[in-house]
Amino acid sequence: MAVAVRGARGGGSGGVGAGFRSLFSYRIFVSAMFSLLFIATLSVLLTSQPSSTHHHSRLSSGGNAYMHRTFLALNSDPLKTRLDLIHKQANDHITLVRAYAAYARKLKLDISRQLKMFDDLAKNFSDLTSKPSFKSSLFETDGNVDEDVLRQFEKEVKDRVKFARLLIAESKENYDNQLKIQKLKDTIFAVNELLGKAKKNGAFASFIAAKSIPKSLHCLAMRLVEERISHPEKYKEELPKPEFEDPSLYHYAIFSDNVIAVSVVVRSVVKNAEEPWKHVFHVVANRMNVAAMKVWFRMRPVEGGAHVEVKAVEDYDFLNSSYVPVLRQIESAKMQRFSFENKMENATKEGSNVKFGNPESMSMLDHLRFYLPEMYPKLHKILLLDDDVVVQKDLTGLWKIDLTGKVNGAVETCFGSFHRFSHYLNVSHPLIKERFNPKACAWAYGMNIFDLDAWRREKCTETYHNWMNLNADQTLWKSGTLPPGLITFYSLTKSLDKSWHMLGLGYNPSISMDEINSAAVIHYNGKMKPWLDIAMNQYKNLWTKYVDNDMEFVQMCNFGV
Repeated sequence: MAVAVRGARGGGSGGVGAGFRSLFSYRIFVSAMFSLLFIATLSVLLTSQPSSTHHHSRLSSGGNAYMHRTFLALNSDPLKTRLDLIHKQANDHITLVRAYAAYARKLKLDISRQLKMFDDLAKNFSDLTSKPSFKSSLFETDGNVDEDVLRQFEKEVKDRVKFARLLIAESKENYDNQLKIQKLKDTIFAVNELLGKAKKNGAFASFIAAKSIPKSLHCLAMRLVEERISHPEKYKEELPKPEFEDPSLYHYAIFSDNVIAVSVVVRSVVKNAEEPWKHVFHVVANRMNVAAMKVWFRMRPVEGGAHVEVKAVEDYDFLNSSYVPVLRQIESAKMQRFSFENKMENATKEGSNVKFGNPESMSMLDHLRFYLPEMYPKLHKILLLDDDVVVQKDLTGLWKIDLTGKVNGAVETCFGSFHRFSHYLNVSHPLIKERFNPKACAWAYGMNIFDLDAWRREKCTETYHNWMNLNADQTLWKSGTLPPGLITFYSLTKSLDKSWHMLGLGYNPSISMDEINSAAVIHYNGKMKPWLDIAMNQYKNLWTKYVDNDMEFVQMCNFGV
Protein backbone atom coordinates (compact mmCIF):
# COMPACT_ATOMS: atom_id res chain seq x y z
CA MET A 1 0.00 0.00 0.00
CA ALA A 2 2.79 2.25 0.95
CA VAL A 3 4.59 1.45 -2.28
CA ALA A 4 1.56 2.30 -4.31
CA VAL A 5 1.18 5.65 -2.69
CA ARG A 6 4.75 6.62 -3.30
CA GLY A 7 4.44 5.54 -6.91
CA ALA A 8 1.44 7.75 -7.34
CA ARG A 9 3.11 10.81 -5.87
CA GLY A 10 6.24 10.20 -7.87
CA GLY A 11 4.20 10.02 -11.10
CA GLY A 12 2.38 13.32 -10.43
CA SER A 13 5.54 15.18 -9.66
CA GLY A 14 7.18 14.02 -12.89
CA GLY A 15 4.23 15.26 -15.13
CA VAL A 16 4.29 18.76 -13.68
CA GLY A 17 8.04 19.07 -14.20
CA ALA A 18 7.80 17.99 -17.80
CA GLY A 19 5.08 20.59 -18.59
CA PHE A 20 7.08 23.38 -16.98
CA ARG A 21 10.15 22.51 -18.95
CA SER A 22 8.16 22.42 -22.19
CA LEU A 23 6.67 25.92 -21.55
CA PHE A 24 10.06 27.36 -20.68
CA SER A 25 11.64 25.98 -23.83
CA TYR A 26 8.84 27.57 -26.03
CA ARG A 27 9.37 31.01 -24.48
CA ILE A 28 13.09 30.80 -25.07
CA PHE A 29 12.45 29.92 -28.70
CA VAL A 30 10.04 32.82 -29.26
CA SER A 31 12.43 35.25 -27.59
CA ALA A 32 15.25 34.04 -29.75
CA MET A 33 13.19 34.43 -32.91
CA PHE A 34 12.17 38.02 -32.03
CA SER A 35 15.80 38.80 -31.22
CA LEU A 36 16.92 37.48 -34.58
CA LEU A 37 14.18 39.43 -36.41
CA PHE A 38 15.17 42.65 -34.59
CA ILE A 39 18.83 42.12 -35.41
CA ALA A 40 17.93 41.49 -39.06
CA THR A 41 15.79 44.63 -39.27
CA LEU A 42 18.45 46.71 -37.58
CA SER A 43 21.04 45.32 -39.96
CA VAL A 44 18.91 46.30 -42.95
CA LEU A 45 18.42 49.83 -41.58
CA LEU A 46 22.10 50.29 -40.84
CA THR A 47 23.07 48.96 -44.25
CA SER A 48 20.71 51.30 -46.18
CA GLN A 49 21.47 54.49 -44.15
CA PRO A 50 24.47 55.76 -46.18
CA SER A 51 22.58 55.96 -49.49
CA SER A 52 19.08 57.27 -49.22
CA THR A 53 18.91 57.43 -53.01
CA HIS A 54 19.65 53.72 -53.29
CA HIS A 55 17.08 52.95 -50.61
CA HIS A 56 14.55 55.17 -52.43
CA SER A 57 15.08 53.13 -55.55
CA ARG A 58 14.83 49.82 -53.75
CA LEU A 59 11.65 50.80 -51.91
CA SER A 60 10.06 52.16 -55.03
CA SER A 61 10.82 49.01 -56.92
CA GLY A 62 9.17 47.18 -54.12
CA GLY A 63 5.92 49.06 -54.84
CA ASN A 64 5.32 50.36 -51.32
CA ALA A 65 4.83 54.06 -52.13
CA TYR A 66 3.50 54.96 -48.72
CA MET A 67 6.50 53.49 -46.92
CA HIS A 68 8.73 55.29 -49.45
CA ARG A 69 7.29 58.74 -48.72
CA THR A 70 7.32 58.16 -45.00
CA PHE A 71 10.94 57.11 -45.08
CA LEU A 72 11.96 60.16 -47.16
CA ALA A 73 10.15 62.51 -44.80
CA LEU A 74 11.93 61.01 -41.82
CA ASN A 75 15.34 61.25 -43.49
CA SER A 76 15.05 64.72 -45.29
CA ASP A 77 16.50 68.02 -44.09
CA PRO A 78 13.61 70.47 -43.37
CA LEU A 79 15.84 73.41 -44.35
CA LYS A 80 16.19 71.97 -47.85
CA THR A 81 12.43 71.98 -48.26
CA ARG A 82 12.41 75.62 -47.25
CA LEU A 83 15.25 76.31 -49.70
CA ASP A 84 13.26 74.68 -52.52
CA LEU A 85 10.24 76.86 -51.79
CA ILE A 86 12.35 80.05 -51.76
CA HIS A 87 14.10 79.02 -54.98
CA LYS A 88 10.75 78.28 -56.67
CA GLN A 89 9.42 81.69 -55.63
CA ALA A 90 12.48 83.35 -57.17
CA ASN A 91 12.05 81.40 -60.42
CA ASP A 92 8.36 82.28 -60.61
CA HIS A 93 9.13 86.00 -60.35
CA ILE A 94 11.90 85.71 -62.94
CA THR A 95 9.32 84.27 -65.35
CA LEU A 96 6.81 87.00 -64.50
CA VAL A 97 9.34 89.81 -64.93
CA ARG A 98 10.49 88.43 -68.27
CA ALA A 99 6.89 88.09 -69.42
CA TYR A 100 6.17 91.76 -68.70
CA ALA A 101 9.37 92.81 -70.45
CA ALA A 102 8.51 90.75 -73.53
CA TYR A 103 4.95 92.10 -73.55
CA ALA A 104 6.25 95.66 -73.34
CA ARG A 105 8.49 95.05 -76.34
CA LYS A 106 5.57 93.55 -78.28
CA LEU A 107 3.50 96.67 -77.63
CA LYS A 108 6.49 98.79 -78.68
CA LEU A 109 6.08 101.02 -75.67
CA ASP A 110 8.31 104.02 -75.31
CA ILE A 111 9.45 102.96 -71.83
CA SER A 112 13.09 102.03 -72.27
CA ARG A 113 13.79 102.80 -68.59
CA GLN A 114 11.21 100.28 -67.40
CA LEU A 115 12.36 97.68 -69.91
CA LYS A 116 15.92 98.02 -68.62
CA MET A 117 14.68 97.67 -65.04
CA PHE A 118 12.78 94.48 -65.94
CA ASP A 119 15.81 93.02 -67.66
CA ASP A 120 18.12 93.94 -64.78
CA LEU A 121 15.72 92.51 -62.23
CA ALA A 122 15.48 89.18 -64.07
CA LYS A 123 19.27 89.09 -64.27
CA ASN A 124 19.58 89.84 -60.53
CA PHE A 125 17.28 86.92 -59.72
CA SER A 126 19.37 84.62 -61.90
CA ASP A 127 22.67 85.93 -60.51
CA LEU A 128 21.49 85.43 -56.95
CA THR A 129 21.56 81.63 -57.25
CA SER A 130 24.96 81.86 -58.91
CA LYS A 131 26.66 83.77 -56.08
CA PRO A 132 29.57 81.63 -54.80
CA SER A 133 28.48 81.84 -51.14
CA PHE A 134 24.95 80.67 -51.94
CA LYS A 135 25.92 78.22 -54.63
CA SER A 136 28.42 76.30 -52.49
CA SER A 137 26.43 76.37 -49.24
CA LEU A 138 22.92 75.81 -50.58
CA PHE A 139 22.90 74.21 -54.01
CA GLU A 140 26.10 72.15 -54.29
CA THR A 141 26.37 70.69 -50.77
CA ASP A 142 25.64 67.08 -49.92
CA GLY A 143 25.31 67.82 -46.24
CA ASN A 144 22.80 69.80 -44.28
CA VAL A 145 21.87 73.33 -45.30
CA ASP A 146 23.49 76.17 -43.35
CA GLU A 147 20.55 77.96 -41.76
CA ASP A 148 22.33 81.35 -41.55
CA VAL A 149 23.16 81.28 -45.24
CA LEU A 150 19.61 80.21 -46.02
CA ARG A 151 18.23 83.17 -44.07
CA GLN A 152 20.46 85.58 -45.98
CA PHE A 153 19.39 83.99 -49.28
CA GLU A 154 15.72 84.23 -48.28
CA LYS A 155 16.13 87.90 -47.33
CA GLU A 156 17.67 88.83 -50.66
CA VAL A 157 15.04 86.89 -52.60
CA LYS A 158 12.24 88.60 -50.68
CA ASP A 159 13.78 92.03 -51.33
CA ARG A 160 13.85 91.33 -55.05
CA VAL A 161 10.33 89.88 -55.02
CA LYS A 162 9.04 92.99 -53.25
CA PHE A 163 10.71 95.26 -55.78
CA ALA A 164 9.41 93.15 -58.68
CA ARG A 165 5.84 93.33 -57.40
CA LEU A 166 6.06 97.11 -56.97
CA LEU A 167 7.41 97.52 -60.51
CA ILE A 168 4.74 95.21 -61.96
CA ALA A 169 1.96 96.97 -60.07
CA GLU A 170 3.21 100.33 -61.39
CA SER A 171 3.40 99.07 -64.97
CA LYS A 172 0.23 96.97 -65.07
CA GLU A 173 -2.14 99.91 -65.48
CA ASN A 174 0.03 101.36 -68.22
CA TYR A 175 0.11 98.01 -70.03
CA ASP A 176 -3.66 97.62 -69.72
CA ASN A 177 -4.15 101.06 -71.31
CA GLN A 178 -1.67 100.24 -74.03
CA LEU A 179 -3.49 96.99 -74.70
CA LYS A 180 -6.75 98.88 -75.08
CA ILE A 181 -5.07 101.38 -77.40
CA GLN A 182 -3.58 98.55 -79.44
CA LYS A 183 -6.96 96.84 -79.71
CA LEU A 184 -8.50 100.14 -80.77
CA LYS A 185 -5.81 100.59 -83.42
CA ASP A 186 -6.45 97.07 -84.68
CA THR A 187 -10.17 97.81 -84.86
CA ILE A 188 -9.57 101.08 -86.71
CA PHE A 189 -7.28 99.29 -89.15
CA ALA A 190 -9.89 96.61 -89.81
CA VAL A 191 -12.61 99.22 -90.28
CA ASN A 192 -10.38 101.16 -92.67
CA GLU A 193 -9.85 98.03 -94.72
CA LEU A 194 -13.59 97.47 -94.92
CA LEU A 195 -14.10 101.13 -95.79
CA GLY A 196 -11.50 100.89 -98.54
CA LYS A 197 -13.22 97.86 -100.02
CA ALA A 198 -16.59 99.59 -99.80
CA LYS A 199 -15.19 102.67 -101.55
CA LYS A 200 -13.72 100.55 -104.32
CA ASN A 201 -16.99 98.70 -104.79
CA GLY A 202 -18.88 101.99 -104.72
CA ALA A 203 -16.50 103.55 -107.25
CA PHE A 204 -16.93 100.61 -109.58
CA ALA A 205 -20.72 100.66 -109.23
CA SER A 206 -20.70 104.41 -109.84
CA PHE A 207 -18.51 103.88 -112.90
CA ILE A 208 -21.00 101.38 -114.29
CA ALA A 209 -23.92 103.72 -113.58
CA ALA A 210 -22.13 106.71 -115.14
CA LYS A 211 -20.99 104.95 -118.30
CA SER A 212 -24.11 102.90 -119.01
CA ILE A 213 -26.62 104.43 -121.41
CA PRO A 214 -29.85 105.17 -119.54
CA LYS A 215 -32.96 103.59 -121.00
CA SER A 216 -34.52 107.00 -121.60
CA LEU A 217 -31.55 108.18 -123.72
CA HIS A 218 -31.60 104.98 -125.73
CA CYS A 219 -35.33 105.32 -126.22
CA LEU A 220 -35.01 108.91 -127.42
CA ALA A 221 -32.33 108.05 -129.99
CA MET A 222 -34.38 105.13 -131.29
CA ARG A 223 -37.53 107.25 -131.58
CA LEU A 224 -35.67 109.93 -133.52
CA VAL A 225 -34.13 107.40 -135.93
CA GLU A 226 -37.53 105.77 -136.37
CA GLU A 227 -38.98 109.18 -137.24
CA ARG A 228 -36.33 109.69 -139.93
CA ILE A 229 -36.96 106.26 -141.42
CA SER A 230 -40.72 106.78 -141.37
CA HIS A 231 -40.60 110.23 -143.00
CA PRO A 232 -37.46 110.47 -145.13
CA GLU A 233 -38.91 113.31 -147.18
CA LYS A 234 -38.91 115.60 -144.12
CA TYR A 235 -35.24 115.11 -143.36
CA LYS A 236 -33.42 115.58 -146.63
CA GLU A 237 -29.91 117.00 -146.42
CA GLU A 238 -29.76 120.79 -146.62
CA LEU A 239 -27.07 122.94 -148.14
CA PRO A 240 -24.66 124.57 -145.68
CA LYS A 241 -25.73 128.01 -144.55
CA PRO A 242 -23.35 130.92 -145.06
CA GLU A 243 -23.62 131.70 -141.34
CA PHE A 244 -21.65 128.50 -140.60
CA GLU A 245 -18.50 130.17 -141.93
CA ASP A 246 -19.18 133.79 -141.00
CA PRO A 247 -16.36 134.92 -138.65
CA SER A 248 -18.37 137.91 -137.48
CA LEU A 249 -20.82 135.66 -135.62
CA TYR A 250 -20.37 133.84 -132.29
CA HIS A 251 -19.40 130.24 -133.00
CA TYR A 252 -19.64 127.30 -130.59
CA ALA A 253 -18.25 123.76 -130.96
CA ILE A 254 -20.04 120.90 -129.19
CA PHE A 255 -18.82 117.33 -129.71
CA SER A 256 -21.23 114.72 -128.31
CA ASP A 257 -23.51 111.75 -129.03
CA ASN A 258 -25.95 112.71 -126.26
CA VAL A 259 -28.96 114.32 -127.97
CA ILE A 260 -30.72 115.58 -124.85
CA ALA A 261 -27.50 116.97 -123.36
CA VAL A 262 -26.60 118.88 -126.54
CA SER A 263 -30.12 120.29 -126.76
CA VAL A 264 -29.84 121.61 -123.18
CA VAL A 265 -26.51 123.31 -123.92
CA VAL A 266 -27.89 124.98 -127.05
CA ARG A 267 -31.16 126.06 -125.39
CA SER A 268 -29.36 127.47 -122.33
CA VAL A 269 -27.04 129.55 -124.56
CA VAL A 270 -29.87 130.89 -126.68
CA LYS A 271 -32.21 131.69 -123.80
CA ASN A 272 -29.52 133.76 -122.09
CA ALA A 273 -28.15 135.43 -125.22
CA GLU A 274 -28.92 139.07 -125.91
CA GLU A 275 -28.78 138.51 -129.67
CA PRO A 276 -29.48 134.80 -130.24
CA TRP A 277 -29.57 135.12 -134.05
CA LYS A 278 -25.83 135.87 -134.02
CA HIS A 279 -24.97 132.50 -132.43
CA VAL A 280 -23.89 129.50 -134.48
CA PHE A 281 -23.55 125.97 -133.04
CA HIS A 282 -21.32 123.36 -134.67
CA VAL A 283 -22.42 119.95 -133.34
CA VAL A 284 -20.39 116.87 -134.25
CA ALA A 285 -21.48 113.31 -133.39
CA ASN A 286 -20.45 109.81 -134.34
CA ARG A 287 -22.00 108.28 -137.43
CA MET A 288 -24.32 106.09 -135.41
CA ASN A 289 -25.94 109.04 -133.63
CA VAL A 290 -25.72 111.85 -136.15
CA ALA A 291 -29.10 110.96 -137.71
CA ALA A 292 -30.90 111.25 -134.36
CA MET A 293 -29.14 114.56 -133.69
CA LYS A 294 -30.24 115.98 -137.04
CA VAL A 295 -33.86 114.88 -136.58
CA TRP A 296 -33.98 116.54 -133.15
CA PHE A 297 -32.90 119.96 -134.39
CA ARG A 298 -35.14 119.65 -137.45
CA MET A 299 -38.15 118.82 -135.27
CA ARG A 300 -37.21 121.37 -132.59
CA PRO A 301 -35.60 124.37 -134.32
CA VAL A 302 -33.55 126.59 -132.04
CA GLU A 303 -35.39 129.63 -130.76
CA GLY A 304 -34.36 133.18 -131.55
CA GLY A 305 -32.99 132.46 -135.00
CA ALA A 306 -29.77 130.77 -133.85
CA HIS A 307 -28.09 128.42 -136.33
CA VAL A 308 -27.15 124.76 -135.79
CA GLU A 309 -24.85 122.68 -138.00
CA VAL A 310 -24.83 118.93 -137.32
CA LYS A 311 -22.08 116.78 -138.83
CA ALA A 312 -20.49 113.36 -138.27
CA VAL A 313 -16.85 112.78 -137.41
CA GLU A 314 -16.56 110.85 -140.64
CA ASP A 315 -17.51 113.98 -142.65
CA TYR A 316 -14.00 115.36 -142.04
CA ASP A 317 -11.87 113.48 -144.54
CA PHE A 318 -8.53 114.56 -143.08
CA LEU A 319 -9.30 112.67 -139.86
CA ASN A 320 -7.69 109.33 -140.74
CA SER A 321 -5.13 107.07 -139.09
CA SER A 322 -2.33 108.25 -141.38
CA TYR A 323 -2.71 111.77 -139.97
CA VAL A 324 -4.27 111.39 -136.52
CA PRO A 325 -2.13 109.59 -133.88
CA VAL A 326 -5.05 108.78 -131.61
CA LEU A 327 -6.75 106.84 -134.42
CA ARG A 328 -3.65 104.71 -134.79
CA GLN A 329 -3.63 104.08 -131.05
CA ILE A 330 -7.29 103.17 -131.02
CA GLU A 331 -6.77 100.72 -133.85
CA SER A 332 -3.78 99.17 -132.10
CA ALA A 333 -4.57 95.88 -130.38
CA LYS A 334 -2.07 96.77 -127.67
CA MET A 335 -3.87 100.02 -126.95
CA GLN A 336 -7.24 98.30 -126.80
CA ARG A 337 -5.91 95.82 -124.24
CA PHE A 338 -4.27 98.60 -122.21
CA SER A 339 -7.47 100.65 -122.19
CA PHE A 340 -9.51 97.71 -120.93
CA GLU A 341 -7.04 96.92 -118.14
CA ASN A 342 -6.86 100.57 -117.12
CA LYS A 343 -10.62 100.84 -117.09
CA MET A 344 -10.92 98.00 -114.57
CA GLU A 345 -8.01 99.28 -112.46
CA ASN A 346 -9.05 102.92 -112.37
CA ALA A 347 -12.69 102.11 -111.73
CA THR A 348 -11.77 100.47 -108.42
CA LYS A 349 -9.06 102.91 -107.36
CA GLU A 350 -10.10 105.29 -104.61
CA GLY A 351 -10.32 108.88 -105.71
CA SER A 352 -9.31 108.09 -109.27
CA ASN A 353 -10.79 109.76 -112.30
CA VAL A 354 -12.48 106.86 -114.05
CA LYS A 355 -12.47 108.80 -117.30
CA PHE A 356 -8.76 108.15 -117.60
CA GLY A 357 -8.08 104.74 -119.07
CA ASN A 358 -11.51 103.85 -120.43
CA PRO A 359 -12.07 103.44 -124.18
CA GLU A 360 -14.53 106.33 -124.35
CA SER A 361 -11.84 108.83 -123.42
CA MET A 362 -9.77 107.52 -126.33
CA SER A 363 -12.56 108.17 -128.87
CA MET A 364 -11.98 110.47 -131.79
CA LEU A 365 -14.97 112.52 -130.72
CA ASP A 366 -13.12 113.67 -127.61
CA HIS A 367 -9.93 114.46 -129.51
CA LEU A 368 -11.66 116.64 -132.13
CA ARG A 369 -10.87 119.63 -129.91
CA PHE A 370 -7.26 119.48 -131.16
CA TYR A 371 -8.33 120.01 -134.79
CA LEU A 372 -10.53 123.12 -134.52
CA PRO A 373 -8.50 125.30 -136.97
CA GLU A 374 -8.72 122.60 -139.67
CA MET A 375 -12.40 121.88 -139.05
CA TYR A 376 -13.31 125.57 -139.22
CA PRO A 377 -10.65 127.16 -141.44
CA LYS A 378 -12.50 130.46 -141.99
CA LEU A 379 -13.15 131.24 -138.33
CA HIS A 380 -10.95 133.37 -136.07
CA LYS A 381 -12.37 132.42 -132.64
CA ILE A 382 -14.56 129.62 -131.38
CA LEU A 383 -15.95 128.66 -127.96
CA LEU A 384 -15.66 124.98 -127.04
CA LEU A 385 -18.44 123.71 -124.73
CA ASP A 386 -18.77 120.25 -123.21
CA ASP A 387 -22.18 118.57 -123.31
CA ASP A 388 -22.45 118.53 -119.48
CA VAL A 389 -22.57 122.31 -119.03
CA VAL A 390 -25.43 124.77 -118.60
CA VAL A 391 -25.08 128.40 -119.67
CA GLN A 392 -26.67 130.94 -117.33
CA LYS A 393 -25.51 134.26 -118.82
CA ASP A 394 -24.74 135.86 -122.14
CA LEU A 395 -21.31 134.64 -123.27
CA THR A 396 -20.48 137.16 -125.97
CA GLY A 397 -18.13 138.90 -123.56
CA LEU A 398 -15.69 136.00 -124.03
CA TRP A 399 -15.05 137.06 -127.64
CA LYS A 400 -14.08 140.52 -126.40
CA ILE A 401 -11.38 139.27 -124.00
CA ASP A 402 -7.87 140.06 -125.16
CA LEU A 403 -5.96 136.78 -125.00
CA THR A 404 -2.68 138.73 -125.47
CA GLY A 405 -1.50 136.50 -128.28
CA LYS A 406 -2.25 133.28 -126.43
CA VAL A 407 -4.30 130.43 -127.88
CA ASN A 408 -6.53 129.20 -125.08
CA GLY A 409 -8.65 131.12 -122.60
CA ALA A 410 -9.62 128.89 -119.64
CA VAL A 411 -10.36 128.94 -115.93
CA GLU A 412 -7.54 127.56 -113.80
CA THR A 413 -8.38 124.81 -111.32
CA CYS A 414 -5.33 124.66 -109.07
CA PHE A 415 -5.42 125.53 -105.37
CA GLY A 416 -2.66 124.72 -102.96
CA SER A 417 -0.89 121.61 -104.25
CA PHE A 418 -3.97 120.28 -106.06
CA HIS A 419 -4.49 120.14 -109.83
CA ARG A 420 -0.92 120.96 -110.73
CA PHE A 421 0.82 119.49 -113.77
CA SER A 422 2.31 116.79 -111.53
CA HIS A 423 -1.23 115.49 -110.95
CA TYR A 424 -1.76 114.71 -114.63
CA LEU A 425 1.71 114.07 -116.08
CA ASN A 426 4.49 111.64 -115.25
CA VAL A 427 6.92 114.30 -114.03
CA SER A 428 9.60 111.66 -113.35
CA HIS A 429 9.92 110.99 -117.08
CA PRO A 430 12.90 112.87 -118.56
CA LEU A 431 10.86 114.35 -121.44
CA ILE A 432 8.30 115.83 -119.04
CA LYS A 433 10.86 116.79 -116.41
CA GLU A 434 12.99 118.79 -118.86
CA ARG A 435 10.18 120.82 -120.46
CA PHE A 436 7.47 121.42 -117.87
CA ASN A 437 7.20 122.84 -114.39
CA PRO A 438 5.48 120.19 -112.24
CA LYS A 439 3.97 122.96 -110.10
CA ALA A 440 2.42 124.75 -113.08
CA CYS A 441 -1.30 125.37 -112.62
CA ALA A 442 -3.74 123.19 -114.54
CA TRP A 443 -6.89 124.50 -116.18
CA ALA A 444 -10.23 122.97 -117.10
CA TYR A 445 -11.87 121.87 -120.31
CA GLY A 446 -15.62 122.45 -120.59
CA MET A 447 -15.65 126.12 -121.54
CA ASN A 448 -12.65 127.31 -123.54
CA ILE A 449 -12.33 130.27 -125.91
CA PHE A 450 -9.75 129.56 -128.62
CA ASP A 451 -7.99 132.08 -130.86
CA LEU A 452 -7.69 129.99 -134.04
CA ASP A 453 -5.33 132.46 -135.71
CA ALA A 454 -2.89 132.19 -132.79
CA TRP A 455 -3.36 128.41 -132.87
CA ARG A 456 -2.29 128.27 -136.52
CA ARG A 457 0.63 130.58 -135.85
CA GLU A 458 1.90 128.49 -132.93
CA LYS A 459 1.30 125.21 -134.82
CA CYS A 460 -0.44 123.69 -131.81
CA THR A 461 -1.86 120.72 -133.71
CA GLU A 462 1.68 119.70 -134.73
CA THR A 463 2.75 119.97 -131.10
CA TYR A 464 -0.17 117.76 -130.10
CA HIS A 465 0.77 115.17 -132.74
CA ASN A 466 4.41 115.06 -131.62
CA TRP A 467 3.51 114.45 -127.98
CA MET A 468 0.82 111.88 -128.83
CA ASN A 469 3.42 109.92 -130.81
CA LEU A 470 5.87 110.13 -127.91
CA ASN A 471 3.18 108.83 -125.57
CA ALA A 472 2.24 105.81 -127.68
CA ASP A 473 3.39 103.56 -124.81
CA GLN A 474 1.41 105.56 -122.21
CA THR A 475 4.50 106.44 -120.16
CA LEU A 476 4.07 110.23 -120.22
CA TRP A 477 0.41 110.30 -119.12
CA LYS A 478 -2.57 108.03 -119.02
CA SER A 479 -5.25 108.34 -121.63
CA GLY A 480 -7.53 111.36 -121.65
CA THR A 481 -7.65 114.77 -123.31
CA LEU A 482 -6.60 117.08 -120.49
CA PRO A 483 -2.93 115.93 -120.19
CA PRO A 484 -2.17 116.46 -123.90
CA GLY A 485 -4.10 119.73 -123.69
CA LEU A 486 -1.93 120.95 -120.82
CA ILE A 487 1.16 120.10 -122.85
CA THR A 488 -0.10 121.49 -126.18
CA PHE A 489 -1.16 124.83 -124.71
CA TYR A 490 1.64 125.12 -122.15
CA SER A 491 2.50 128.83 -121.79
CA LEU A 492 -0.23 129.52 -124.39
CA THR A 493 -3.19 129.66 -121.98
CA LYS A 494 -4.66 132.84 -120.52
CA SER A 495 -6.38 132.49 -117.16
CA LEU A 496 -10.01 133.66 -117.11
CA ASP A 497 -11.99 134.90 -114.14
CA LYS A 498 -13.47 131.98 -112.22
CA SER A 499 -16.98 133.42 -112.52
CA TRP A 500 -16.99 132.40 -116.18
CA HIS A 501 -16.83 128.69 -115.39
CA MET A 502 -18.02 126.96 -112.20
CA LEU A 503 -16.92 123.32 -111.93
CA GLY A 504 -17.81 120.44 -109.62
CA LEU A 505 -21.58 119.97 -109.91
CA GLY A 506 -21.06 116.35 -110.85
CA TYR A 507 -19.19 115.37 -107.69
CA ASN A 508 -19.11 118.19 -105.10
CA PRO A 509 -22.30 118.48 -102.97
CA SER A 510 -21.11 121.52 -101.00
CA ILE A 511 -20.96 124.26 -103.63
CA SER A 512 -22.87 127.33 -102.44
CA MET A 513 -25.83 128.52 -104.47
CA ASP A 514 -24.42 132.04 -104.45
CA GLU A 515 -21.34 130.84 -106.36
CA ILE A 516 -23.51 128.84 -108.74
CA ASN A 517 -25.88 131.72 -109.47
CA SER A 518 -23.01 134.11 -110.13
CA ALA A 519 -21.33 131.79 -112.67
CA ALA A 520 -21.82 132.25 -116.39
CA VAL A 521 -21.37 128.52 -117.06
CA ILE A 522 -21.91 125.67 -114.59
CA HIS A 523 -20.24 122.37 -115.30
CA TYR A 524 -21.44 118.94 -114.16
CA ASN A 525 -17.97 117.42 -114.43
CA GLY A 526 -17.74 114.15 -112.56
CA LYS A 527 -19.76 110.95 -112.63
CA MET A 528 -23.09 112.37 -111.39
CA LYS A 529 -24.38 113.75 -114.67
CA PRO A 530 -27.73 115.56 -114.48
CA TRP A 531 -29.46 113.14 -116.88
CA LEU A 532 -28.56 110.14 -114.69
CA ASP A 533 -30.43 108.78 -111.67
CA ILE A 534 -27.29 109.29 -109.55
CA ALA A 535 -27.32 113.07 -110.15
CA MET A 536 -27.32 115.28 -107.06
CA ASN A 537 -30.82 116.60 -106.49
CA GLN A 538 -29.76 120.05 -105.30
CA TYR A 539 -28.22 120.81 -108.71
CA LYS A 540 -30.45 118.81 -111.03
CA ASN A 541 -33.14 121.47 -111.50
CA LEU A 542 -30.53 123.88 -112.89
CA TRP A 543 -30.23 121.50 -115.83
CA THR A 544 -33.78 120.16 -116.17
CA LYS A 545 -35.30 123.62 -116.62
CA TYR A 546 -33.68 123.75 -120.05
CA VAL A 547 -34.97 120.32 -121.14
CA ASP A 548 -37.57 120.61 -123.90
CA ASN A 549 -40.41 118.80 -122.13
CA ASP A 550 -42.84 119.74 -124.88
CA MET A 551 -41.02 117.49 -127.31
CA GLU A 552 -43.23 114.43 -127.78
CA PHE A 553 -40.41 111.88 -127.70
CA VAL A 554 -39.12 113.24 -124.38
CA GLN A 555 -42.53 112.56 -122.88
CA MET A 556 -42.78 109.11 -124.48
CA CYS A 557 -39.36 108.05 -123.17
CA ASN A 558 -40.16 108.96 -119.54
CA PHE A 559 -37.15 111.11 -118.79
CA GLY A 560 -38.57 111.80 -115.34
CA VAL A 561 -37.29 115.34 -115.30
